[in-house]
Amino acid sequence: MTHASTRPRRVSPDEVRARLGEPEDMIKAKILDHIDRHSRRFIAHAPFLTMATADAAGHADCSPRGDYPGFVKVLDERTLAIPDRPGNKIADSFRNLAENDGIGLLFLIPGMREMLRVNGHAYPTDEPDVLARMQTEAKKPELALVVDVSQAYFHCGRALIRSRLWDPASQALADEIASPGEIVADQLGLDIDPKALERLLVDSYRKLY
Repeated sequence: MTHASTRPRRVSPDEVRARLGEPEDMIKAKILDHIDRHSRRFIAHAPFLTMATADAAGHADCSPRGDYPGFVKVLDERTLAIPDRPGNKIADSFRNLAENDGIGLLFLIPGMREMLRVNGHAYPTDEPDVLARMQTEAKKPELALVVDVSQAYFHCGRALIRSRLWDPASQALADEIASPGEIVADQLGLDIDPKALERLLVDSYRKLY
């Protein structure tokens, strides 16, 4: 049996709209083209976001970004700046944005059901004045992403309610997954004690900046 024969049927955009129906006028009206005072306050309290980008061919990527609440700066009502903190150095987002500057952000605040979505276009900068605003523990980031906002709106909490993401009982699900040390050792074929590898990973996490 080939892969193609097992693929589910593709539903057309018209079929999707026919099945879902049209959004209510109130839903469409809440999609703003700028950062208002409510979005600004949400961003100032958000310690985590996901960032979606895609290259010129449409190959998509979604990566996490996190730091102390307020790590993303609102430069003005149509402009955000996101610091580039140390990570895996793969730089998927930067590579994608060089080919396709479209970007989608999803901000979350622990314990809050509603989320903030921001869409727009982005580019990297090394502007000293921007980087200085993102200095943490006496160290500035090397780069930041500047986001020109085209859409900003609050997304209802249905997904987080269904997922029980903020329910402490849901944390027990992590016990069903192999440890990071076991995963890395298995995927890379390393002949190393997973617990020792786990300690190395934890040490690397401590070097946040």
